[in-house]
Amino acid sequence: MLLERIYDEDLSQTSYLIACQASGEALVVDPRRDIQQYLDLAAQHGLRITAVTETHLHADFLSGTRELAAATGATAYVPGTGGEDWQYGFEAERLHDHDTLTLGRITVTARHTPGHTPEHLSYLITDGAFADEPGYILTGDFVFSGDLGRPDLLDEAVGMHDTRFAGAKQLFTSLKEVFLALPDHVQVFPGHGSGSACGKAIGALPSTSVGYERHFAWWGPYLKNDDEQGFIDELLDGQPDAHAYFARMKRQNQEGPALLGERTPPREVGAEELSRGLEQGTIALVDTRPVAQVHAGTVPGALNIPVLGKAASHIAWAFDPDTDDAELVVLAEDAATAAEYGDHFVRVGVDALTGFVPSLEGLPQTVPPVISPAELERQRSEGTVPRLLDVRTRTEHAAGTIPGAQQLSAGKVLFHQGELPAEGEGPLVTFCQSGLRNTVAASALRRAGHDVVELDGSYAAWAQWDAAQPDHGAQPGTADQGGTQHPDRSAQPGTTDDERTA
Repeated sequence: MLLERIYDEDLSQTSYLIACQASGEALVVDPRRDIQQYLDLAAQHGLRITAVTETHLHADFLSGTRELAAATGATAYVPGTGGEDWQYGFEAERLHDHDTLTLGRITVTARHTPGHTPEHLSYLITDGAFADEPGYILTGDFVFSGDLGRPDLLDEAVGMHDTRFAGAKQLFTSLKEVFLALPDHVQVFPGHGSGSACGKAIGALPSTSVGYERHFAWWGPYLKNDDEQGFIDELLDGQPDAHAYFARMKRQNQEGPALLGERTPPREVGAEELSRGLEQGTIALVDTRPVAQVHAGTVPGALNIPVLGKAASHIAWAFDPDTDDAELVVLAEDAATAAEYGDHFVRVGVDALTGFVPSLEGLPQTVPPVISPAELERQRSEGTVPRLLDVRTRTEHAAGTIPGAQQLSAGKVLFHQGELPAEGEGPLVTFCQSGLRNTVAASALRRAGHDVVELDGSYAAWAQWDAAQPDHGAQPGTADQGGTQHPDRSAQPGTTDDERTA
């Protein structure tokens, strides 16, 4: 048996290739939409991809099940569980609890494990060449290393009401009746790693075991003591923000993602064509340079996506293909680099990348406004009431923020503009932890027409400035205007912008 783990650092997402090397048949589970890596892997091992399936209707990325099946002639399988509202809208074979797929001597058994979503399936793998019972389980967004799939995502991202409580109860039952019914030696391969917003505190280990999770996961004692309410309370407490684009992913994955087919490489776009497109609004430029370079000058209205390794996450925050029909042109040294950005973009359903420019020479330039912590506080001391927007997560904001700042995470700002701080004196001043998330959010808001000033160095710089003041440490945790809090200055100033998808 061959089991290959294909991990996407951008979205902290995992897909798997399971194959019987004797028969040459392979199954891919939870593929992403840029499928070349699966084709290359199958060719490397002399395999035929004969089946493609997924664990559930994903919210954080656009599924490649249809794409890979169309490219290989494989049979597409999807969950048929969860009730009428959770049925897929495209042609595929439906799998239910205890249904099996066969790859030579390998048996793949679907188990219904609802909780994260109602239709969720996990897949037990039995290697018939060595055993007559399962030795592996692909758990999707059910069980992670040290954590569980969050049951509140449908409320948080899709707009449903109080489904988190039913989902939490379902998770408890799925753990009790399916997962913990397995022997301790069964190896667990989850659908996400550390950094994914599909869980609260997912571990970085690529795999775990039933026994390890049974004995050491936070939820183990609750199951051991049959304490369902205690389990629910801890599970739902402190879940991270869900990005706004998750609702679009759910819808598109259920309807069936558009097939990409053979993709045309990005073409080089001349300065004159780009300038005309920018002026007419038919082109949006993606500036891929680091924050400091962008702050020295960029094209008006450009979106700043400074890290290729997080391009999927960030473009989904900054560009909405449901409402924006502009073509995307990326700043890249060559067509191959531009195509890499395109691979990341299509993972979240942004298919609009058509071209690239190797430099900004000959294009109009503007310097995005920034403000230092000292200047911000000087203005406040003179009576200016800034419109402060903290684009970090709720958890980071609650741990300490600039007095008066309103929280709206970077993954929501473009889609929840009605929740921005009310008009006041001056522009909107935005910040994250160290500046990476902020540059993405600020560029998206500027392109949407907002007057935005970025706090230079973001919250980390402000916290350092604040700590150096003579009155440092006064009244930590006391309420300020707008109901926000002074930071607890004895603590570290939150997490860094390394950048996690949450």
